[in-house]
Amino acid sequence: MTVTVTAARPSLCALHDAGACGSCPSLGTALPEQLAVKQARVADALRPRIPTGAWLAPCASQPVGFRNKAKMAVAGTASRPTLGILDGAGHGIDLRTCPLHVPAIQRSLPHLARLITEAGLTPYDVPARRGELKHILVTASPDEDLMVRFVLRSHRHLDDLRSALPRLQEDLPQLAVASANIQPIHQAVLEGDEEIILSGQDRLLMRLSLPPTPSGPATGQDTPAAGIELPLYLPTRSFFQTNTPVAQSLYATARHWAGQGRAERVWDLFCGVGGFALALAAPGREILGVESSAPAITGARDAARLMGLPAERVRFEAGDARVLDPAGDEGPDLLVVNPPRRGIGELAQRIEACEVPRLLYSSCNPASLAADLERMPSLRVVRARLFDMFPHTDHAEVLVELART
Repeated sequence: MTVTVTAARPSLCALHDAGACGSCPSLGTALPEQLAVKQARVADALRPRIPTGAWLAPCASQPVGFRNKAKMAVAGTASRPTLGILDGAGHGIDLRTCPLHVPAIQRSLPHLARLITEAGLTPYDVPARRGELKHILVTASPDEDLMVRFVLRSHRHLDDLRSALPRLQEDLPQLAVASANIQPIHQAVLEGDEEIILSGQDRLLMRLSLPPTPSGPATGQDTPAAGIELPLYLPTRSFFQTNTPVAQSLYATARHWAGQGRAERVWDLFCGVGGFALALAAPGREILGVESSAPAITGARDAARLMGLPAERVRFEAGDARVLDPAGDEGPDLLVVNPPRRGIGELAQRIEACEVPRLLYSSCNPASLAADLERMPSLRVVRARLFDMFPHTDHAEVLVELART
């Protein structure tokens, strides 16, 4: 497939234009052209297993204001901090004006920078290996509630943070969760194992709205006139898709596909906070979600209760999804997998060997998806769709439905 790309247009971001930030290499290209190139590249990489005619129209994103989370490296000094990224020498580049963040995050960043100064939080100096505050992680819900996490080198500034929080809560009344994460090692590791709740709750409620069925080619800008509310609890140390509107389209598409075939018993492996499992919940359907993160499973169970789903029909268990065997009389008739970038590995061989008739595979890595599909030759791809979770980049999220031949 040949795609013609027109000349680059003026970009949406002065930081990109100035060469200060390279996070969005395709920002100067119009979104429809970006998506056409991405679709062609992904389809070509998966061509041995996904025929051209199986692809549905891709799900587009808004060009700006779509990122529901900000991972801001803190640098500079307490009196003049930078929030953004680090250059090759480990010095800060301030990205507070980044247009990709949702408005609630954009409005919060000046207040967070002011807190650093007023509380005297020393930014971590990577080249010198000294300082305390490494990152500020901000997540915004569709209701514009905020979860703010301060990644610290030690416990030294905890009292300073607690003292500064009342002022921050006055400035940001939508602050629902504030926490400190302790990451003491000098490595490119975003967060550590210890999380300390400073105020508010220990998780953020993400209330999504899903259309009952997609009406034509969906985009990340779709607003369903009437839909299903999908409340998901997001613990401090858990994964959630960065692009909320596109995530809604992803879950709605999976729900629609699941309803077009037998799905009395559904297993959702690598279920995270329960997005696919809860989206697929329906009368007469048994759901089992499995995830290694115990806090994510607790959140999924609480979300199921919030939705009024019976515990005997919708279950979530903490465990290693990779070691499960879907074979047997109690196995699923629809299997959903949403693995990390490395894919499902040996689980693909057990899926191939069992008799599960249908599989929905949500992948953030076409390379590992291609490898896993090769391990399951008896499952034929029925349809596939690309979801543009990260426009202006090469990242591709793909949902594939397979049926046993």
